[in-house]
Amino acid sequence: MENKQCLNCEQDVSGNYCQNCGQKSNTHAITLKHFFAHDIIHGVFHLEKGILFTLKETFTRPGQAALDYIHGKRVNYYNVFALTLMLIALNILTVHYYHDLNPPSVSKNTNEGIQLMNFLSKNVKLILFGLVPLFAVNAFLIFKRLKINLAEHFIIAGINLLGILVLCLFVNLLSLLRVFEEIKSFLGILTIIYFFLIILFPFWVYFNAAYKKYSKLGFIWRIIVFYTLLFFEIVVIMSLIAKIVTNTTAINLHFNA
Repeated sequence: MENKQCLNCEQDVSGNYCQNCGQKSNTHAITLKHFFAHDIIHGVFHLEKGILFTLKETFTRPGQAALDYIHGKRVNYYNVFALTLMLIALNILTVHYYHDLNPPSVSKNTNEGIQLMNFLSKNVKLILFGLVPLFAVNAFLIFKRLKINLAEHFIIAGINLLGILVLCLFVNLLSLLRVFEEIKSFLGILTIIYFFLIILFPFWVYFNAAYKKYSKLGFIWRIIVFYTLLFFEIVVIMSLIAKIVTNTTAINLHFNA
């Protein structure tokens, strides 16, 4: 193959990519035809392909997909945490539209419940990402036979959060349809089903990742311990948040009095 010079770092290139900086060797002049026919269409296609593949793997083989990614098979996957941010934004958007269609009947005041809900809604991204270290640390302590380190458990935890957010998005989209009285009862049933799917999704992720490592009984008691730890951790964290918000509200009321 004829040697070329990289247009980015000016190093000699003998293959399809520069060995020094990674840029493609077949860079092209920018024309309107190439811009619309290649750059935009090609870029969107590959973006959608990566996202759709990642979402498909998240539900069909989430644990094994995470392990593939951990072990270096990454070219087909879209960044899990970037995709998670997109889904958080979509969930917030659908909730916003739901409140526009169904304005709350309770007037705004300073009671503790509303202050807590305001705090949670303003910090939803931080709170959701806070689930990732909980998943990762608990799984690191419990599923030892996976033989991956704590940082690698964060990838599996990210897959967990990604799947949960997709299911939450479906629930939020269903809530937008509640303006149609004729299908409210049907939507209520679907919402309950999705709620249980959200709760059980971590079970599916860790089962798919670890089913070859443990007996059925060995996996079952471990996943029960995992859920128990997670439940108590969330209760403790939410209690601390509620206490902090309550104290902050009381202090503000004192100084405003």
